[in-house]
Amino acid sequence: MQWEVVSPGSALEPYFDAKKKRKVAEIHQALNSDPIDVATLRRMAISEGGLLTDEIRCKVWPKLLSVNTEDLPPLPGKELREDNKDYQQVLLDVRRSLRRFPPGMPDDQREGLQEELIDIILHVLKRNPQLHYYQGYHDIVVTFLLVVGDRLATALVEKLSTHHLRDFMDPTMDNTKHILNYLMPIIDQVNPKVHDFMQSAEVGTIFALSWLITWFGHVLSDFRHVVRLYDFFLACHPLMPIYFAAVIVLYREQEVLDCECDMASVHHLLSQIPQDLPYETLISRAGDLFVQFPPSELAREAAQQQAERTAASTFKDFELASVQQRPDTVLRQRFRERLRTEERTESILAKPRTSRFVKLAVMGLTVALGAAALAVVKSALEWAPKFELQIFP
Repeated sequence: MQWEVVSPGSALEPYFDAKKKRKVAEIHQALNSDPIDVATLRRMAISEGGLLTDEIRCKVWPKLLSVNTEDLPPLPGKELREDNKDYQQVLLDVRRSLRRFPPGMPDDQREGLQEELIDIILHVLKRNPQLHYYQGYHDIVVTFLLVVGDRLATALVEKLSTHHLRDFMDPTMDNTKHILNYLMPIIDQVNPKVHDFMQSAEVGTIFALSWLITWFGHVLSDFRHVVRLYDFFLACHPLMPIYFAAVIVLYREQEVLDCECDMASVHHLLSQIPQDLPYETLISRAGDLFVQFPPSELAREAAQQQAERTAASTFKDFELASVQQRPDTVLRQRFRERLRTEERTESILAKPRTSRFVKLAVMGLTVALGAAALAVVKSALEWAPKFELQIFP
């Protein structure tokens, strides 16, 4: 059950208030530990309710992205707009982003935030010339701006852009298409009937493009749901958004099968994402699927192209960089403890796949998210290093 659906005065309210207080206490304990317990923060971000408040997100998101809040870059200057090849497109996109700001926000406040949004985007692009702007990028940046403010958002977005979002910022869409290619194999593993129907309709995966490249920020109207998903994605493997896209399609199984089996009809249905999705349930199911069908098992079906260039292939380095906010001796000790934990839980995670029809409801929410959190860390260690770690003291 979700905290946000408990009505004031409900008999369940005291229980959920106590549960929320325990979670807040555990988050603060992880933040105040020496060294900071990043693994617990990831688990809190993934588990039911996510990080709960924007105040907590301001403290935890930098830890999930391994950003040093004591050494933030200065605020971008207006000179970035001069002779910038992306300025006009960024300006157009930001001007069209009115609905991404809270309803009722005064015009002058919103216009000031839009100016900050432009500057953050141009700052990241100038500092990272290997990155290329894409339409929809501003939907991600505005989420960080609204939650953490301009200066911290600049640092977080830059780190995110060079890791989780990097594939979307290539000069071509090859890596983006590659990530989309994981969608149908995931659906096929769970529900071949839906998969075959979509294949017969020749609908492809383009309906999920805006979901993927904006982390659903462009298609969800309720900001609470957007930041809840950002908690989940920031704590997980870079391919988790495509697993979440798959569970949305699977959740709408009956609607899909009742649709006319042609490309236009199925595309129209799937591109209109419902706003009343059971988010916590779908997050749990996405975690289940990641555990049961990790990217390494799906890579062949997804026709992996130039795997060494994708964010997924370098996730080990990123994950290790985040956990190395601690002395080497402590890191080695926790690494050994994690290996022992993985050995104990290996029999739980390595379930025999006797049927392609996965009964997602079998796994309880707590068990599912616990397994997903463990799998995130475990999968990070399976990717070969590709670049030198940049670790601050």
